[in-house]
Amino acid sequence: MHPTDRSGAVLETAANLAQLVGMAPPVFSRTRKQVIEAGWLEETERIGHIKYYRLDPKRMGENVVVPLRRAT
Repeated sequence: MHPTDRSGAVLETAANLAQLVGMAPPVFSRTRKQVIEAGWLEETERIGHIKYYRLDPKRMGENVVVPLRRAT
C-alpha cells in the first residue's frame, strides 16, 4: 500500500519515480528539479529523510479549491 497525503494523492519517492521511468537516480535528480520548476511535480512531504512527490493537481485538471459560501 502506498502512502497518501491529506488529499488522498498517492505519494512516490524519487528513487521509485526514477525506477518507474527507467532513469538512473542521479539523472532523475537533475530532471526532477526541472520538472518541479516547470510546475508538473511537487514535493508533498518528508518522512524522515525521504522526500515524497506527486503530480501537481492543477496539471491534472483537478479543481483543488473549494469555493466557500455564506450559510443563511
